[in-house]
Amino acid sequence: QGEDHPLRGPGFQGRHYECSSDHPNLQPYLSHCNSVRVDSGCWMLYELPNYSGLQYFLRCGYYADHQQWMGLSDWVRSCRLILYASSHRLRIYDPEDYRGQMVEITEDCSCLHDLCRASYLASLTI
Repeated sequence: QGEDHPLRGPGFQGRHYECSSDHPNLQPYLSHCNSVRVDSGCWMLYELPNYSGLQYFLRCGYYADHQQWMGLSDWVRSCRLILYASSHRLRIYDPEDYRGQMVEITEDCSCLHDLCRASYLASLTI
């Protein structure tokens, strides 16, 4: 789950506001938002109040200006924490029809080829 979500001026300067849950209207707290720091979780930022208008998906990280999250303007009027299941399991099989050699993945994996040592992956279950 997300915890801190500071919204600030450019380069993390100026006034800021921290969120730990959904906010349908940020207008009373900030007139503009040029930088965002997402400490954990994922967030959806919205251009307009009540989760409407253009939306921007942000993962954990530092966004020093609105262009880094592909924002067309520095307006952020609402935000929502994106909830996700805490446990995932992916099973990858070498032959088709879920038979034969299988690898189970429960964590992020940057290269399936290195993990599976297979030249061809034919089926999977999530």
